[in-house]
Amino acid sequence: MKVRDSGMPDSATWEQFFDAPLILRQLAFDDPRADVIDFGRGYGTFSIAAAQMTAGIVHAIDLDPGMVAATAARAASLGLDNVRTIERDFDDSGTGLPDRSVRLAMLFNLLHTEAPLRMLREASRVLAPGGKLAIIHWVHDSATPRGPELGIRPSPEQCRDWLGQAGFAILVPFIALPPYHFGLSGTRP
Repeated sequence: MKVRDSGMPDSATWEQFFDAPLILRQLAFDDPRADVIDFGRGYGTFSIAAAQMTAGIVHAIDLDPGMVAATAARAASLGLDNVRTIERDFDDSGTGLPDRSVRLAMLFNLLHTEAPLRMLREASRVLAPGGKLAIIHWVHDSATPRGPELGIRPSPEQCRDWLGQAGFAILVPFIALPPYHFGLSGTRP
């Protein structure tokens, strides 16, 4: 199932919004050997950054075959052999990864789904104890050039509440990611 209202701006616009390596460090990604999962990774902005920061495998999962192909091509052009692109509807059928198999999960701009706890529970399932979950989402502001409609954008408080409901301990309660995003992270006990 495609996450509601999840269209992407063009890749050049999208890339302007983020310093992906810096943001990953701010969200407590610091394991140079970690296996990673990037749920709905779009153009691969964060999948590529994570692959450059770890010797582990980065599982870049998306429903859109065009996005999967774009990330695979980008990883190949950079000589990254640790990016595993997967075309899969993880919202309906999970990731297909084994329990406790990764150390970092990234859920970026996805928690406006109709079932955010289902995604968070899947992230918890695949995370090893002590593994980290990083979340980014659009701020609640009509001036953003893209993003889901305001009525379905989660707030940082909502995201922290969902993390608790899914069994995560809060690691980074909030970071501002100007101009249009915020982030937070949790850990799986």
